[in-house]
Amino acid sequence: MISAISVNDLSLSIGGAKILDGITLSVNKNETLGIIGPNGAGKTSLFNLLSGVRQPTRGQIFINDLDVTSLKPYERAKVGLARTFQTSSIFANLSCLENVRIAAQAANGKSMNLTKNAYKFTDVVAHAHECLAKVGLSPRAMQVAGSLSHGDKRRLEIAIVLASKSEIVLLDEPMAGMSVENVPELVEIIRSLKTEHNKTVLIVEHHLEVILGLADRIAVLNYGELLVCDTPQNVINNPVVQSAYIGEAL
Repeated sequence: MISAISVNDLSLSIGGAKILDGITLSVNKNETLGIIGPNGAGKTSLFNLLSGVRQPTRGQIFINDLDVTSLKPYERAKVGLARTFQTSSIFANLSCLENVRIAAQAANGKSMNLTKNAYKFTDVVAHAHECLAKVGLSPRAMQVAGSLSHGDKRRLEIAIVLASKSEIVLLDEPMAGMSVENVPELVEIIRSLKTEHNKTVLIVEHHLEVILGLADRIAVLNYGELLVCDTPQNVINNPVVQSAYIGEAL
């Protein structure tokens, strides 16, 4: 198997406290890896290291065998990494179309000169509309993004990811704050990232049923250490995981 993203002995300490300790992990191309663990296990910290928001205390990060450990977030984006955050990260004052169009324009290497009419790039605009359609937001293309419901903001973030043409997607608790009735639809949109768009997906999520339904493998973190990375069935049957995660059988 070819690794899309991998880490070796990845560690993070802040103020003398160990946040992550010796994480070694490889994620295959076109694989969905679920990442679970109790609060404070280091899940978001791992994403911060992978995306370049923080630098590790020790260890290395590779994207397609390229050492990206010292690269800044925008440099990692250029080599194929995209990320969503626990709270929506969109341009709230721009329309949905503008949010996606900007990502598509950057991905296509088009000029970002603010004095020029971006809509002359008809292929970029068409691609932005396609991405909105794939997440069911075509009717809201001209709506100001900040006025969307929480669930629609999550869908918009995924449309932006699609427009960016990134090969690797980090999803940090995409179901956070979602109403129960909106979860199944978002699950299917996330599933399509792999099945329709051939992306490698790493997803941190507290909804265990979501992870079990999406992931090819599940990595379990606890107190900053990797307990196990295995198939969903093996993970839920693992007594060490059961004890660390919820204290009882899963």
